[in-house]
Amino acid sequence: MTDIRLNRRAALIGGAAALTTLATPGILQAQDLAGARRNSSSFIVQNWQDHFDRLGSGAIVCDTGSRALHYWNSDGSDYRVYPSSVPMTDELTRTGYTKIVRKKVGPTWTPTANMRARDPSLPDFMPAGENNPLGTHAMYLTWPAYLIHGTHDTRKIGRKSSSGCIGLYNPKIAELFAITPIGMQVRVI
Repeated sequence: MTDIRLNRRAALIGGAAALTTLATPGILQAQDLAGARRNSSSFIVQNWQDHFDRLGSGAIVCDTGSRALHYWNSDGSDYRVYPSSVPMTDELTRTGYTKIVRKKVGPTWTPTANMRARDPSLPDFMPAGENNPLGTHAMYLTWPAYLIHGTHDTRKIGRKSSSGCIGLYNPKIAELFAITPIGMQVRVI
């Protein structure tokens, strides 16, 4: 009886390892898999040409459907994908074209009136630091109160959890912050 359990367990573990190996070859183009639109991480590969006429200083696409931020540098040779948090509801989601207008290390946070109406326990102001919901870095968009920022709460990444912003893990926003110039074009879809 022990031999059967060990063999069944070994078969299950071996099968899972084989499936994992097959399912994670990297981010796949949709045309690479007949009928498949997403890879194992649910990221949909984006092409900058589908969103912008030219790269200029680079481009960012925030894909709220697959909960990923896509980055291209100015010549398209550097393409990166970051898992992100996205707005909780469609009403909180602003879509369209914008750009980075300001960047801040150690951002402070002031909840909007709508946030405070939804949750009256929110503070009036929060200084930079460990409890600040904007994490370690923030990039401000032309749309007031909409940012691409970090988060100390890693449970939010990959979820509909924000009040309108796009959130990244703190180490990932620090990486993106370093390579993103002010003025970079952004599209939220």
